[in-house]
Amino acid sequence: MKKIIVLLLLAFFVVSAGAQVTTVTDTANQGKITVFKDPRLDILAKKEAAFNEANGFSLGPRSAKGYRLMLLSTSDRPAAMRVRSQLLERFPEQKVYMSFQPPYIKLRFGNFLEKADAEKYKKEIIRSKLVTNNIYLLPETIEVKPDKDKESN
Repeated sequence: MKKIIVLLLLAFFVVSAGAQVTTVTDTANQGKITVFKDPRLDILAKKEAAFNEANGFSLGPRSAKGYRLMLLSTSDRPAAMRVRSQLLERFPEQKVYMSFQPPYIKLRFGNFLEKADAEKYKKEIIRSKLVTNNIYLLPETIEVKPDKDKESN
């Protein structure tokens, strides 16, 4: 009886092992894909591009190499928020960038293309005593606002 069971099991494993063999053929060279696109999509894309450009959403150069002032690196969040609000009140034309890199909150100020502009704001901030620590000039990729006057000419 044991011999019959062993033979049946052996036969089962041999048959099941044979069923595992599969043949793989390369189908990459067999077919051709054709994509049919509605021509109205091109018209829609052109209209959307014209709308974006007319409303100032053009994909023109919005960033450039420039400078920002590193004003504060602290773990005191209320102090960072206080300095941020004072900077926004005093210089509404400039942006204040606040980032959290544990355990410090870092305040960066402005988008300056020229080093001289950044130095002018640095002197003004020191004179007004908004920041009492050292202020560093950092080379960064900054946001650039497109000039409406240049685009109309």
